[in-house]
Amino acid sequence: MNDTPSPIIQIRNVTKRFGKVAAVDNVSLDIMAGEFFVLLGPSGCGKTTLLRMIAGFELPTEGQILIDGQDMAGIPPNKRPVNMVFQSYAVFPHMSVTDNVGYGLKIAGVGKTEREQRVAEALELVKLGGFGERMPDQMSGGQRQRVALARSLVMRPKVLLLDEPLSALDAKLRAQMQFELSDLQDQVGITFVTVTHDQDEALSMAGRIAVINKGEVAQLASPSDLYEYPANRFVADFVGSVNLFEGKLTLDEPDRAAVDCPGLGKIYLNHGVTGPHGADVWVAIRPEKIYLHVPGEGKAVRAAGMDAPEGHNFARGTIKGMSYLGDVTLFEIKLDSGEMIRVSRPNMSRHDQEDFTWDDKVSMHWRSDSPVVLLS
Repeated sequence: MNDTPSPIIQIRNVTKRFGKVAAVDNVSLDIMAGEFFVLLGPSGCGKTTLLRMIAGFELPTEGQILIDGQDMAGIPPNKRPVNMVFQSYAVFPHMSVTDNVGYGLKIAGVGKTEREQRVAEALELVKLGGFGERMPDQMSGGQRQRVALARSLVMRPKVLLLDEPLSALDAKLRAQMQFELSDLQDQVGITFVTVTHDQDEALSMAGRIAVINKGEVAQLASPSDLYEYPANRFVADFVGSVNLFEGKLTLDEPDRAAVDCPGLGKIYLNHGVTGPHGADVWVAIRPEKIYLHVPGEGKAVRAAGMDAPEGHNFARGTIKGMSYLGDVTLFEIKLDSGEMIRVSRPNMSRHDQEDFTWDDKVSMHWRSDSPVVLLS
């Protein structure tokens, strides 16, 4: 038997123009049945327009959208096998929680007994069992968001569309709801398609992420692949914190490569990058992949696992800024070349953040599997 999931949504060469502006530009992608899929990108990149075309609130200028194998051309929003949770939740303020959740079922003509059963099941799913008689103004923002989720889930759609569902919540509640949404999707097993501009939110919830830039898909991959293997400079810079340096490719063999970065030094990699010799490239290094130490400890650091030839993957600088963030301390370091670099260091003990301070001279090393070379 073939256990490979089939696409529930197929987007084929879809373009949406507003006047002369292409908000979505020739996008093609498949969203699989039962996956948690995230459209991630900055404001104005076209991700919400794409979501609204799936929902039927916008129509493609060109291209085709299929849901569960059916072409959605001419199918109005209320006839599509999808439901949408809006950024504002759109909970009816004059209705109880039970009436809010059951409203769609009532309009659809579902009988009272079945309606009550399905509403109760939906409220249990979103951890609101026993809240049915409350009014929206008696509930927190997170609880109102759960009401909106229950109201969508009770209709048993094949796809649930979520437009910035956590943006109205405070930081702590937003982090909690990220886990709850992911767990909920796993329980109900239906496809979730979420739009967000928050990279942490996307990384924590998604099975796959499509990074959208200027109406196009810049990269489609799992969260770990997006972070560790960005396809281009935009993705590297948008997903997570990163240091980017210009350089020239001076060596490219199947099992090793080297880049000369005027701002950072000689970079060695333990894998090839398939680029022409002398090509202009960008080197991306995540702040947490850089080892920070006092000058003179280079040999000890290298013995602890550095694997680059002498004179590579090494830099010196001066600490010009520090941000204590609890679990990590973020350092802004001015390199001897004059360039700036960010280094994050985990605070493994209560006193780790006291090892370095402003204007300290420091040295840095990184492993040869840490940098990523980007050709664009």
